[in-house]
Amino acid sequence: MIGQALSSSEPVIRFGAFVGVFVVMVVWELAAPKRPQAISRARRWPGNLGLSIINTLALRILFPAAAVGAAIFAESRGWGLFQVINAPAAVAILGSVIALDLVIYLQHRLFHAVPLLWRLHRVHHTDLEFDVTTGVRFHPVEILLSMLIKIAAVVALGAPAVAVLVFEVLLNATTMFNHANIKLPRPLDRIVRLVVVTPDMHRVHHSVRREETNSNFGFSLPWWDRAFRTYRDQPADGHDRMTIGVENFRDPASLHLSRMLLQPIHAED
Repeated sequence: MIGQALSSSEPVIRFGAFVGVFVVMVVWELAAPKRPQAISRARRWPGNLGLSIINTLALRILFPAAAVGAAIFAESRGWGLFQVINAPAAVAILGSVIALDLVIYLQHRLFHAVPLLWRLHRVHHTDLEFDVTTGVRFHPVEILLSMLIKIAAVVALGAPAVAVLVFEVLLNATTMFNHANIKLPRPLDRIVRLVVVTPDMHRVHHSVRREETNSNFGFSLPWWDRAFRTYRDQPADGHDRMTIGVENFRDPASLHLSRMLLQPIHAED
């Protein structure tokens, strides 16, 4: 009964959380931006938000039950680690959220390491500015592959449905937060990034410098980058002077939705 209630309410909860965090980040960006933007929102946002709409529709059509549905299915059959060991609810929920975040970290590294997958993920990195909409700028094929990986992880873990919903909301919220063009005082940033990835931490990952692009892979929890030695504290050129994007994709015309959808077929050099 609880599982069915979560399954039916999951889209509403996720959409409500998305809109709430998005609005807060936009207001924050307007009130206290970290970097001036040379390319207007009017030029960038239609493509970025267009991708988000396409991705949402594709997921709802191809995976109507999403990862929460996979959790309910696995639980009904007793599949997965936490089901087999009959873990207490609190352990299963917390353990699932942390484990799923590790899976996303490893997936992110995979999409950087494998050339074919990088072509898909590169769409996220070729934004020429860095703000809250960069956090929803992903190619639809990457989003679908990510959902398959997530479903496999949910089933393998035997993650409770409530843990999966918490993780999904947390991932969406932190992704918008750590891509936002917002200013955090340096002392506060150092404290916050001990428990969650901050914009200053993740912005390094969007540097045009390859060695910086291949660092700070975390989306929610910052611990994995430190544990696996992919953490980089600050960009070499500083946050105000660093160049965002990918070296060979600097044409503002590539910000158009149609160009982003076709970008993976183009070589980088």
